[in-house]
Amino acid sequence: MVAMDNLAYTEIRTRPLSAALGVEISGVDLGQVSETALREIDDAYRRYSVIFFRDQDLTPEQHIAFAERWGTININRFFQPLDGYPMIAQVLKEADQADNIGGDWHTDHSYDQIPAMGSILYAREVPETGGDTLFSSMYRAYESLSEGMKSTLESLQAWHSSRHVFGASIAESEYTKDGRIANADKATQDALHPVVITHPLSGRKALYVNSDFTVRFDGWTAEESAPLLAFLYAHGARHEFTCRFQWRPGSVAFWDNRATWHYAMNDYHGSRRLMHRITLEGVALS
Repeated sequence: MVAMDNLAYTEIRTRPLSAALGVEISGVDLGQVSETALREIDDAYRRYSVIFFRDQDLTPEQHIAFAERWGTININRFFQPLDGYPMIAQVLKEADQADNIGGDWHTDHSYDQIPAMGSILYAREVPETGGDTLFSSMYRAYESLSEGMKSTLESLQAWHSSRHVFGASIAESEYTKDGRIANADKATQDALHPVVITHPLSGRKALYVNSDFTVRFDGWTAEESAPLLAFLYAHGARHEFTCRFQWRPGSVAFWDNRATWHYAMNDYHGSRRLMHRITLEGVALS
C-alpha cells in the first residue's frame, strides 16, 4: 500500500495520543473493514507506528481475517495458543500470579532471522485499573542522538536471542510452571541485525536494540557491550518518546515492531488479564 498524501480520511477518525507516536482510530468495525478504511488504517499505521481501536467485538476468525489483510501470520512457538486457533497466542496473567508477560521494554521477535512486522493485540479481559501498555518511538530515539553516536551505531550490528528468555534456563520460572510459556527446546535461534535500521515502509532510520532480546554487539563481548546497551535502553525509554494506552475490553492495539518498543505494566495484582495476540511476518532488515 502507498501512504496517502494528507490526513483527509473519509471513513476513519483519528485522535493522536502523543507527539511521538500513537493514534486512536474510531468509526470502524474491524470485523468488516472496507478497502477504503483499510487504506486509511494503513496510512495511520505508517504515520503513527502504533494504532488503537475501541469497542471491537471480534471472533477469533475475524481477528485472524483482519490480521491476514496485512500479511502472513507468524505461529508463536512459545506462548500458549488459543484452543483451536494456533495463530492466536494468549498473553495471560491470572489473579494469583505475580509476574506478567512483557514487563520490560522490548519489541517482539527480534530474535528471529526475519523479525516480525507487527503485532495485533486484542483485549479479552482486563483489570478495572492498571495493566496499561506503554509504547516508545525508535524513530525519535534514533533522531535525538548526537551525530557522533549515530555514526558509531550505524557501523554496528547486534546479536538477538530467545535462549535466555524462553529457553531451558527458565524451566523453573513461574511462566513455564503455570503453562503460559512452553517449548523451551525451540529457543535455539540467534539473529544478527543492524543496530540502526532503515524502515522498509517509511525509509526513516530507527534504533533497533531492545533489553529483552539483544545480548551483545557483533565482534564485542557481552561485558564490552553492556555499558552502551544500557545507555541505549535508558535513552529509548525517555518519556518524550512514549505514549500510554489504557485498555478496556474490546480494545485493539496494532504496533510496528520495527519502529517501536512496548512495555506491559504489572500493576494489577489480584486481577486477571487476558489478551489475544497475532504476530505478522516481516522482511529482512537493513
